[in-house]
Amino acid sequence: MVEGDKHDNTSNSASVREQGNVSLQCPKLTETNYTTWALLMETILKAHGLWKTIDTKDAVDEKKAHTSKAMIFQTLPEDVLMQVAQCSTTKEVWDSIKVLFIGVDLVQKARSQTLRSELESLKMKESETISGFASKLSSIRAKFRNLGTTLESKIIVRKLLNSVPKKFLPIVATIEQYQDLDEMSFEEAVGRLTAFEERIKSQDTLEANDQDKLLMASSNNQSHGKGRGKNFNKEAKESMKWKNSPNARGTSTNQGTKDKSTFRCYECGDFGHFARECTKWKYNKDKQEESHLIYETDNEPTLL
Repeated sequence: MVEGDKHDNTSNSASVREQGNVSLQCPKLTETNYTTWALLMETILKAHGLWKTIDTKDAVDEKKAHTSKAMIFQTLPEDVLMQVAQCSTTKEVWDSIKVLFIGVDLVQKARSQTLRSELESLKMKESETISGFASKLSSIRAKFRNLGTTLESKIIVRKLLNSVPKKFLPIVATIEQYQDLDEMSFEEAVGRLTAFEERIKSQDTLEANDQDKLLMASSNNQSHGKGRGKNFNKEAKESMKWKNSPNARGTSTNQGTKDKSTFRCYECGDFGHFARECTKWKYNKDKQEESHLIYETDNEPTLL
């Protein structure tokens, strides 16, 4: 008897460990979140082993049916709850909610066409990230699913590749050349584009840092050049001031007098004077002019 009680306690504790460790909170249904609500509720019911109460036409366990219905009821607003309260099975409750928020066949077809137009016109902006744009495509895909239409993976993959900006064309061309788009999953396409996006960001960061360094170097050079210009102007003014002073003129004259013995006259070839001071050159010039005058006088024709 003790062993049996021990066995029962072990089984009960195991059951508590398997079901009690995970707390799943059901989302509230609103006028605008049906798609999200349906996805979350389906997942939660599957986690509790209750999805068969909706997904099958066969007889189900009565306790499970009441449990799944109660979980759905607690998420509904009061007006919706009153409309589905008379449904006898969980499947009827689920289908009634779907009709209320999605509509009958004609409405579903109209909404499906609207979604297709939205998908065709969707384009990724230059400032948008791959993950952000992929979320939009996933949302449209989920809406198609709730309307009973399956959007094939190859359609959504091609839409993604055709909607990205020009900066992604290299990776898009590579994917189209080396990958079978009919077999590629949407998640793989998003992953490849995201990796390329990160590479672009890192390259842009390096270029921005290099540009900042060039601007800083240019600014430093300009500042250094201005400083040199100021120093040069200061030195030039001081030099002119010194040259115009009597001391500078006296020094220049003394140096000229002292060093004149080293200069050579370009007229006579002797040292000690400049060409403009050369007396020999003046003497020779006078002699040449006198000889030239005598020559011209001698060569004049004699008057008869």
